[in-house]
Amino acid sequence: MNIDLDGLLSRLRTDAVHPGLSGLEEAVFRRIAARPQVSTAQQLTLGMVAAFGAVLLGVASNGLATPAEASVTLSPFGPSNPLAPSTLLVGSR
Repeated sequence: MNIDLDGLLSRLRTDAVHPGLSGLEEAVFRRIAARPQVSTAQQLTLGMVAAFGAVLLGVASNGLATPAEASVTLSPFGPSNPLAPSTLLVGSR
């Protein structure tokens, strides 16, 4: 697939702007300005509710989990590592 990127960019630069795009930026900014503003107190309340919900969810998920059994940790430098290359290459003897 051979695409002449320089040719496409020069064509994009020289072509006329689509008539539907004129005034689009002003319309977007008008719609943004027309949106109702949220007060600082409402933002703080919503943030506190979200933080409380996150803490509650964290406590609930930790409290409902069953304690895990102690598992053998695999250390790359441990003497009895079953995944060591020397162990894997030797195979079963």
